[in-house]
Amino acid sequence: MANIPEIARPLVELAPKHAFFVGIDSDGCAFDTMEIKHKECFIPNTIKYWDLQAVSKYAREAAEFVNLYSKWRGVNRWPALMMVFELLRERSEVQRRHAVIPDTPKLRAFIESGRPLSNESLAALIAELSGEPELERGLAWSEAVNATVADMVHGVPPFPYVVESLEMISQVADAIVVSATPLEALVREWQEHAIDGWVAVIAGQDMGSKTEHLRMAAGGKYEDSHKLMIGDAPGDLSAARANNALFYPVNPGHEEESWERFYKEAFARFIEGSYGGDYEAQLIAEFEAALPSIPPWKR
Repeated sequence: MANIPEIARPLVELAPKHAFFVGIDSDGCAFDTMEIKHKECFIPNTIKYWDLQAVSKYAREAAEFVNLYSKWRGVNRWPALMMVFELLRERSEVQRRHAVIPDTPKLRAFIESGRPLSNESLAALIAELSGEPELERGLAWSEAVNATVADMVHGVPPFPYVVESLEMISQVADAIVVSATPLEALVREWQEHAIDGWVAVIAGQDMGSKTEHLRMAAGGKYEDSHKLMIGDAPGDLSAARANNALFYPVNPGHEEESWERFYKEAFARFIEGSYGGDYEAQLIAEFEAALPSIPPWKR
């Protein structure tokens, strides 16, 4: 743990107060913010900063598919951007327009470097290289996204049954926020709705990946059957499995029903020890069926 960033220390230093642990994703899971953030904040800035005006319709379709309606839902913004570019390059409508889709080898190298995929990490890399236009363009895009989110996204409450569930969880389990959203935005949203007091730590992309969040907060501190991740994206499931934790899916498009089921049924099963096995498998199968890997224009 010697190389843990100082900002992530609260995760490492989390001391169990209960025998159970729950990690909770934020965007699209606790809050109905995925649609507004991507459709009103990410996508307009993507079209603007990456000169996709000539194929804006297709850029929007690709970005919505990757970030909202596919198995990549919830992926970090940098890999998601690369996927959008790839989908655009191979689309015949885009090719016929002779649109230039950005080639971004420096950003791909950043993604594969093992560095935290955050603005601060990218800015540090740019400083080390004494400037790099492609990376500077990427940072400008990402900072513009954050500024638009800060300006646009407010007054969006948690889904019904989230507050009740957080209060219920806090009675018998240690809870943290596990998110790929920048920490500043997370803290602002959780404080705005006065629910930050139900969690011990709010962890964003600045503290590492979701898998790392769970490892630092729960690794070696709780029995595997006593660890649960709540999420709305396959990446949340992967982070749970990487840490031998159970997973509760909040199904995209059916978030309210998912939280009601969690509050009235699933959490009790988790505490009683009857959640894992067939019950969890049924929920995950239902979840995975809702998120395709093939975009609609290829079907």
